Parts: sequence; structure tokens; C-alpha cells
Amino acid sequence: MPGPRVVIIGSGFGGLYAAKALADEPVEITILDRRNYHLFQPLLYQVATAALNPADIATPIRSILRHQKNINVILGEATAVDTKNRIVKMTDGEIAFDYLIVATGATHSYFGHPEWERAAPGLKTIEDALEIRRRVLLAFEAAERETDPKAQAAWLTFVIVGGGPTGVELAGALSEIARHTMLRDFRRIDPRNARVILVEGKDHVLPTYPVDLSQKARRQLEKLGVEVITGAMVGAIDRHEVRIGEMSIASRTILWAAGVQASALARSLDAPLDRAGRVLVQPDLTLPGHPDVFVIGDLAALKQRNGQLVPGVAPAAMQQGKHTAENIRRAIDGQPLRAFHYNDKGSLATIGRAAAVADLGRVHMSGFLAWMAWLTIHIFFLIGFRNRFLVFSQWAWAYLTYQRGARLITGDVDQLLR
Repeated sequence: MPGPRVVIIGSGFGGLYAAKALADEPVEITILDRRNYHLFQPLLYQVATAALNPADIATPIRSILRHQKNINVILGEATAVDTKNRIVKMTDGEIAFDYLIVATGATHSYFGHPEWERAAPGLKTIEDALEIRRRVLLAFEAAERETDPKAQAAWLTFVIVGGGPTGVELAGALSEIARHTMLRDFRRIDPRNARVILVEGKDHVLPTYPVDLSQKARRQLEKLGVEVITGAMVGAIDRHEVRIGEMSIASRTILWAAGVQASALARSLDAPLDRAGRVLVQPDLTLPGHPDVFVIGDLAALKQRNGQLVPGVAPAAMQQGKHTAENIRRAIDGQPLRAFHYNDKGSLATIGRAAAVADLGRVHMSGFLAWMAWLTIHIFFLIGFRNRFLVFSQWAWAYLTYQRGARLITGDVDQLLR
């Protein structure tokens, strides 16, 4: 007799870890994703800044799960969930379930200004990373051709909106590109004249980190040549400038790292949502009134014992995936579900070459030691020996030579130059 049908929507950290945790259980698993690969999102900014290739941080889902006999992988997009009839609706069909895990993650939020997206792309997908890489590299090429000093300065001004980990990582990497990678490649411009400006609305960069680490992060950014503006809100963005309060900055490359919102699928779950569109789940990660539907990862809003929400980071999604798998086992055995408790092992953010900060609870680190910890942890969590080897090799080469090996401009060049 077939086992219960478990459907997992999304193959990010939460969905993938839930699927693997159910490998030996008497269940029939279907994992549904609109991409055929698992993306190691914490290193996406390195694709955007030409340090890594997309294939270095992405692995086909079928390859990861090829030895798992109780799983079926479907390439497709979920459009809605009928919780009453236990059906996942797709663009071209539907899937029935006994247990459902929704792990579709989050996308960009422009705080009520969707028109800004065209001028200031965010960073959530490989496509986003390649678009940012194209704009950054093309900016130097356009500056090389430009004869008007003001226009040339605008091409060499890079503005990153949002001082969280992604914004800090992008700012540090862009500064290193200008001051080291591009140094001898141009004849008419000096890439070291490039301005990298990081804008954060709160009083500190990395606002979720302890104040001492936020301050150290700012000092490390400024040492790299990044101009940091805090306590300032963006008022307008277009393809030629960004307005911050009363100040206007001419820039042809504006990047968005300021906000996220839950995927649109959350609205079909007929459940309460928070302001960011995340599902207000029960302590055991289920939907209110639906103990057979679990929501995990960036899509879930759950308060910890300290009153703070479980952060939308990879370790939290991994723990939630494993915990949900265990709760499905318990449900099948007729046992009560257990509440989820996040085990926060710390946070790390890299800033640049030998520059990072690490919040490990009572231990705070910065500089080279934090950077080494960041490198080690990210190599460890990459899936597959090939990717670990390639990423380590690329990092070693970049450290020794200051070079980045993925500096390809793709797509429509003329459209962006206009």
C-alpha cells in the first residue's frame, strides 16, 4: 500500500533538507520547483561581482536526490494551494497531497515603489546576479568611452541601497573590483576613482548585528574605500540618479538590497500574513487550522522566545526543514507535533578581502579570523565536492592575484548604454 503523499514546494535550503530528512520514511515525496537546481544563495553576490560562475553555486535537484528512491522531482510552478481539498495547483496541472511543505522563499520588496526595480535590480536569483554583473562591468566600459567628465563620473558611481549582509557584501566586492581587479585594464580611466556608496535607512550597517560589530563593519568598509551613509531614506530612483533626502547622486548603476517580501503563493493559503507577506504560522510551523500544511523558511513568520522573529537565513531554513520532517513522522505515527525552536549558532557577514564580522553569541570577531570562519562555513555547506573544489580554487586564485575569472558581459549592451 502506498505511503502518505508529501509534496514539497521549493528546493531551497528548507525544502531540500526536509526532503533529505524523509529519505528513509515510508512516504511518497514530490518536490516541485520552477527551477531544476538548488541555489546556494549566500554566495550569489559573488556571481554578481564576477568572482564565481553560476554553476559553481548551483546543483541540479535531480543530481542531489538521485539516490533517494521515495522522491519524484517535478519542474513546474505552483500557482495556488487548495488547503481544503489538499491540492497544489500548477500552471499546467495539479498535485494531491496528504502533507504539504511550502518553502517558496522571498523576493524583492521596493516598499511600494515597484517602478524602481527596473533601475535598481535586486539579488535573489541567478538571473539577477547576471544582470548586476552585466551592469557593473558595462559601467566601466561606458566610462572608458565617455568624454564628458560628469557623465563619466556617473558611470563610475555605484550606489547600493540597503546595508544588510547583501548590501555590505556587494559594496565591499565592488570596491575591490575598482581598486584591484580593474586597475591595469583601462587606458582612459582610473578605476580607483570609482565611488561605491552604501545607503542604509537605520543608524548602523548590519542593523541586526550587535552595535560593536556594526561599527567594525563600517570601519572595514570605509577602509576599502566605500562611502557609507546611514540614517537616510531613499526618496526616488531612476536610471540616472538616486535621491537620498535632499541629496541627489548621479549614478548609472544602482543596486537594491534593502527589503524582501514573501512569495505570492502565501496569499493563496488562506492564512494570516504579516506586513512582509509572510505566513503567521503555529509554533509547530503549521497553518492555523491545517495541521497537514507546513510553511518554512523565508515564507514563515514565527516569533522566538525573545520576541524576535526567526531570521530568514539559511541555517534557520535548514533546521525548519529537518524539524518539519520529524513532525511528519510524528503525525504519521499519531503523535502530537512538536514546536520549533531555532538554535542560533551565530551570524557572519563578509566585507572584503580578509575583512568580515562574526556574531557567535558571546564571542564577537572581526577582520581576518572572521573572514576565515566565513570561508570555512560556506565551503562546508556547499553541496557537492565539485562545487566545493571549484569555489575554493577560485577564492585561492582571487586572493593571490586579485583577479576575478567570470568577467563576461552578456545580454543587450546597447539597451543599457542608452
